Amino acid sequence: MADNNKKKRKKASTAAMKRMMVGGAAEVPDQEELITPMRMVVNNFLENKVAMTGLILFFAILLCCIILPFFFPIEWSFQDVTQANTAPGFKQLSVPSSLKNNAMDISVGSTYSVGLDKDGNIYEWGSFPTNKLKKLPSKEEMGTLVQVSAGLDHALALNEEGQVFTWGNDRMGLESLPMELRMGEKVKEIYAGYQVSLALTEKGKLYNWGNDYLLEIRIPKEIQGNIEKFTANTNLAMVVTTDGMVVPLTKKSSVMTRIPEEIQGHVVELAMTDESAAAVTEDGAVYVWGNNIKGTMDVPENLGKVSKIVAGRFHYTVLLEDGSVVAWGDNTFNQKEVPEITEEIADIQAGYYGNYVIGASGKVYAWGLKGYLMGTDDLGRDIFRRLLIGGRMTMTVGAIAVIISAIIGIIIGGISGYKGGKVDNLLMRLAEIVSSIPFLPFAIILSSIVGNRISETQRIMMIMVILGLLSWPGTARLVRGSVLTEREQEFVTAAKSLGVKEMGIVFRHIIPNVLTVIVVDATLGFATCMLTESSLSFIGFGVQEPNATWGNMLNGCRDTKVIADFWWRWVFPAISLGICTISINSVGDGLQDAIDPKSKER
Repeated sequence: MADNNKKKRKKASTAAMKRMMVGGAAEVPDQEELITPMRMVVNNFLENKVAMTGLILFFAILLCCIILPFFFPIEWSFQDVTQANTAPGFKQLSVPSSLKNNAMDISVGSTYSVGLDKDGNIYEWGSFPTNKLKKLPSKEEMGTLVQVSAGLDHALALNEEGQVFTWGNDRMGLESLPMELRMGEKVKEIYAGYQVSLALTEKGKLYNWGNDYLLEIRIPKEIQGNIEKFTANTNLAMVVTTDGMVVPLTKKSSVMTRIPEEIQGHVVELAMTDESAAAVTEDGAVYVWGNNIKGTMDVPENLGKVSKIVAGRFHYTVLLEDGSVVAWGDNTFNQKEVPEITEEIADIQAGYYGNYVIGASGKVYAWGLKGYLMGTDDLGRDIFRRLLIGGRMTMTVGAIAVIISAIIGIIIGGISGYKGGKVDNLLMRLAEIVSSIPFLPFAIILSSIVGNRISETQRIMMIMVILGLLSWPGTARLVRGSVLTEREQEFVTAAKSLGVKEMGIVFRHIIPNVLTVIVVDATLGFATCMLTESSLSFIGFGVQEPNATWGNMLNGCRDTKVIADFWWRWVFPAISLGICTISINSVGDGLQDAIDPKSKER
């Protein structure tokens, strides 16, 4: 029995050995898996953590610049000095917790707000134009307050004795009250505007102080002492007299001074945006006149009877007799999106781009502009929106320039490397001539000569073409060297023997074999073109305002005050440009290492 088992094991072993022997050679059970060169390049690149991080960052920036502008559109002509140099953040409507349910009065300033609670305490919140409103009087000095008003960068307060207090910007005479008010004339209503202040006394007299050159107010003698209400914007002031007449306080005629005849003698409420005026008559109807900017004159149909109207820069908000609130006009910052209000309304306030409703219980409801993610520039433009558009412009210019450069470089380098001889010598001398032309001085001289003779679109196209036409020599030399190596290969000899034309051999057979090297060079050239465009725009000879690029966004930051006080204006564009170019260079270096792993050892 034991002998039989031994014989079976011997036979099985012999059969196994025969199966492993094929044609006299031993069969290898586990053959090494074959990897194509492209697969090897991909694997090497994926293993490079720096290159992969750069690729992810670059695509993240690229997608943000392509997709987000659809959700955050930009109005090229938009400028608003009231929003200039606003710091990043979303605190403009962040009502202090101690005021949220105990408010008596709130006023909307340019980028901040001032509030008053039922105990007479003053609150300030938002982004302050002068870092912090200065010289706020003490509560003991002011007494019991009944009203506050916020302007561009100064504020007013009124106590129950009719005294006015001012703090904040003390330039242009804003800190100097008129003599009549200092002598004790009792005030019943105050207004802090754009570099100007106004106060209406109980005797119906209106007084103004501040920047007289910006807002020139002329009060006719026949209405002084007969004024019931008043309002103002950055260019004009108007009053409502005790007999319901609307009177503009200016000698200049404009579309806003043409008061509708049918409302004269019947007006009870008055408000103004920057381009229009609105009045509420005794029967609760609303009449709007002026310029219909951003829909300010598009009064909603079936509005109902209005009991109070207030206005921001480009929108109106009204309180109806039925207790509801309606807003119309500009909705860039959701000024029209009235929140759900679950109680009786005591008061409404609006100004600039914000709105507040104070409920009967003192609860505050707010909507409108909350702030800016990356702040604003010196013209009040949103840096985040311009950063997205600027990135798209900078990358577009760089991409098209590098495409032009690559096409010219491939053609000239391919022909030069394949032909050799006189053709090679001629084309390489041409490349040396082109590479000797300094780009920045050449572009500056050309921009100065052309000047304003071409449109901004043509200027952008000119920059892309010049960048491409002057940056191809490096690509041409690289392609030439690769073609010189590849033209001696067997597949080229085979193509010649089959009668393939020379240009076909170069561009259909040789160039595809050196395409990886071209891609690496184009990737690195892309970053260089972006930096060159940004440098040109930074010195003022590239893409001009109002078009945005990362370069011309930095152009407005060449000032020590901007660098010290308004850091967000240069930090975000600089970081974006730096991360983008470093990411692209990291991808290019990673591709180079993946294609030629031995390059790491050099």
